Amino acid sequence: MSVDIGTSARAVRSPSAGAGTGAGTDAAAGRRGIGVVPAPALMLIGMVSTQLGATFAKHLFGTVGPATVTLMRLGFSALVLLLWWRPAVRLDRRTAGAVAALGVAIAGMNICFYLAMARMPVGVALTVGMAGPLVVAGMSSRRAGDRLWIVLAASGIALLGWQGGAAGLTGLLIALACAVFWGSYVPLSARVGAVLPGGGLALAMAFGTLCSLPAGLAEGTQALARPEVLAFGFGVAMLSSLVPYTCEMETLRRVSTLVFGVLLSLEPAIGALVALVVLRETLSPAQVAGLIAVVAASIGVIRGSRRTPAPDPAPTPSPTLSEGTQKS
Repeated sequence: MSVDIGTSARAVRSPSAGAGTGAGTDAAAGRRGIGVVPAPALMLIGMVSTQLGATFAKHLFGTVGPATVTLMRLGFSALVLLLWWRPAVRLDRRTAGAVAALGVAIAGMNICFYLAMARMPVGVALTVGMAGPLVVAGMSSRRAGDRLWIVLAASGIALLGWQGGAAGLTGLLIALACAVFWGSYVPLSARVGAVLPGGGLALAMAFGTLCSLPAGLAEGTQALARPEVLAFGFGVAMLSSLVPYTCEMETLRRVSTLVFGVLLSLEPAIGALVALVVLRETLSPAQVAGLIAVVAASIGVIRGSRRTPAPDPAPTPSPTLSEGTQKS
């Protein structure tokens, strides 16, 4: 699950004030390597990577539960990001509170996403969760027409989420909880990214790991002692975080946030396609219609609220290392 519609990656794409020159050299070298790849192709790579991470995580559910998968994803991602950014840990009280709140949002949206994914197709869980940032974007817009997009998205969620029976309703409620956490992630990531670009995400991921630690250990202590489970969890973390984070950050250096948001809005459809290929998950015609409705609403909100034709100026180099990748 890549994070939100452009906000998170944009918030962390500038250099970390606390990062060392070694990180800056590594990041610059990495950018030269992927600079030859077209921006849309980078976004596609990042989104496919995010959804592969989600499908591989679902494979793990036969061995460990969603809470343990969340712990491994956040823990390994935090470790890599902390080594990459090397942020300062001495924070004032307000900044520390914002980082902690972001960590809670990250932990909440990940564990709810995996819990929902255990009860419904990956594409459905992702699309319902995406309603959170969509509502935030729509409600922050002053255009009355954007409220209609939210109505369209709500209709799509209704088509997506109801599968009949208690299991379908439970999955829908958990996915909606994911949407709440995901929606809160949007302003929190922007706030933390403004004061601690990159390094703030690493610290928040570390705090999110601490939040998921009790449930993750209680659910899978014995499984976490198995090297093959840890290796699989590390792979999920890299596919879901490192690869999409890098791709999204590089894409945002080249395209406007409007274009980036529209591209990222296609992620639910990509998630459904990846789940179809890897997990053989199929969607009913009503669920396909619901997915299309949410994607269309997301694009509509972005086009209405972000009319910025020029790309953001590239930051001054100093030090994703996207989830995206985010995504999931």
